[in-house]
Amino acid sequence: MLMFGLRLGADPRVVVTTTPKPIKIIRELIADPTTVITRGSTYDNRANLAPAFLAQIIKKYEGTRLGRQELNAEVLDDVPGALWNRARLEELRWPVYRSVPELTRIVVAIDPAASSGEDADETGIIVAGKDAGGRGYVLADRSGHYTPTEWAQAAIALYRQHKADRIVAEVNNGGDMVEATLRMVDANVPFTAVHASRGKVVRAEPVAALYEQQPGRVFHVGTFPTLEDQMCAFTTDFDRAAAGFSPDRVDALVWAFSELMVEPMAGQGFYDLAREHAEALEARKAQVEEAARIVPVYAVGSLEYAEQQRRLAEGEE
Repeated sequence: MLMFGLRLGADPRVVVTTTPKPIKIIRELIADPTTVITRGSTYDNRANLAPAFLAQIIKKYEGTRLGRQELNAEVLDDVPGALWNRARLEELRWPVYRSVPELTRIVVAIDPAASSGEDADETGIIVAGKDAGGRGYVLADRSGHYTPTEWAQAAIALYRQHKADRIVAEVNNGGDMVEATLRMVDANVPFTAVHASRGKVVRAEPVAALYEQQPGRVFHVGTFPTLEDQMCAFTTDFDRAAAGFSPDRVDALVWAFSELMVEPMAGQGFYDLAREHAEALEARKAQVEEAARIVPVYAVGSLEYAEQQRRLAEGEE
């Protein structure tokens, strides 16, 4: 909306002043070649701040990671609480001078966007494989904004290019239409539909754990900047509105390695049912407690008012 105010005049300009959090709009502004960046630290503003405030804020944040952002105006790539970090991803970058081992299984994973309009999310498309030693490899990321026919064509092309064994796709949004769209391009492609019965974070945690295992269990064959940006911003309390993006590439990555490497927990269905039951009980308990805190107000002189006063006198309320 602010851009509409810049459409007149010979040299329209805007000044954006902000804490440099690594969110989408800040990254876009920094990457824009027409943006002039001026950095100012809290220390530079010392003359305009109350000494007591300055002492407290420095005591709290100086020397910390958050202090680099809040005090020194640095854009930090790693997000506190993220399931992945850049240092670890660099350690797991497959060396360019080494050939990837022979892979026993390769899948193309798809997280289809619910729509294909101008403001639609991306469709996540990730190719991943597994070798005989149980190590995983990210081979390609072809995610992007596609119509249904376009993402189906892209996925089939990757399936053929990498000689994959199967295409895996989430069907929560598209249902049977996801498979039907793929089969319009290739009627015989092996296909597995997966359903997201649990939250994104719960699904992602076992895959993130594979990245942390020593020695490395998962490697990136090449660089995947946008995918890795999403991975390093994917926190346990991820909020897509605050982050400015939907983690579609991460979702596709998770589906790929869930198919290839994550062993289902014995009795997973019973565990999920018990967890959902416990969550429902907690929600009902919270509702009862909230209702108990509400004290009704009755008209003076009514029977209800008299009963309420009697209970108060006797200590029942």
